[in-house]
Amino acid sequence: MEFNEQIKCLREENNLTQEEMAKKLNITRQAISNWENNRNLPDFEMII
Repeated sequence: MEFNEQIKCLREENNLTQEEMAKKLNITRQAISNWENNRNLPDFEMII
């Protein structure tokens, strides 16, 4: 499973919107969208 699929699956399993997940990670909703749509990846520090 690709990273973008894993992120989306985790978010949906926890019944979170992109906005809710973004707030928990202190990032923007657009960042979550970009990850899920495979436009870019999070910074290494964020993954840790």
